Amino acid sequence: MSKNLLITGASRGIGRATALLAAAQGWTVGVNYRSDRAAADEVVAQIHAAGGQAIAVQGDVANEADVLRLFETMDTLGPLHGLVVNAGIVAPPMALLEMSGERLQRMFDVNVLGSYLTAREGARRMALSRGGVGGSMVLVSSVAASLGSPFEYVDYAGAKGAMDVLTRGLAKELGGEGVRVNAVRPGLIDTDIHASGGQPDRAERLGKATPLGRAGRAEEVAEAIVWLLDDKASYTTGALIDIAGGR
Repeated sequence: MSKNLLITGASRGIGRATALLAAAQGWTVGVNYRSDRAAADEVVAQIHAAGGQAIAVQGDVANEADVLRLFETMDTLGPLHGLVVNAGIVAPPMALLEMSGERLQRMFDVNVLGSYLTAREGARRMALSRGGVGGSMVLVSSVAASLGSPFEYVDYAGAKGAMDVLTRGLAKELGGEGVRVNAVRPGLIDTDIHASGGQPDRAERLGKATPLGRAGRAEEVAEAIVWLLDDKASYTTGALIDIAGGR
């Protein structure tokens, strides 16, 4: 029987790669997007063409009403078995002393509040005490949480640090509820998130300085996420797995 999986921010990058891989392994996937319906529909169409099942689900994770609605849409598919908390943003590189309050507000609204709201709703549906069937939750953090990203994204790095703490704490809260909670911490991955921060060549340029000598691919991160979702990782919870080429 197919298991139901929601992936936030699944219309591009790591979320998209995870949706395609998970669907190929039998998951029914909710492809969440905020504004790019065409990109989400393309992911769904590609999954359908390969014989999988998926739906596009609109919602801004920074808006609680949207989060509630997207989970209610997923409820129509049946029990939730998996959740990937992936939606996130970056902004143009700068030092903290140059950052506006508006930038900081949006950064933490999406990357912290949005992640907590999404994880909360996933927990409410998967927890055995709430009538759920258990499952697995994977948060997409970043190696920036350890590196700090000075002069670039200290706000983003701080937000991802909150993701690490959420992973550790929630894994302990939900261990007895049949729900595993883990995080992946990507490094320099070649996706278009860098372009949204004004540096489309960032991953390729900086990836050369990693021990592996290159940027990573979204598909490489997706492999780790889908493994954590699967029963093959049944004794893994509270883990932070770096996928950063040794950076």
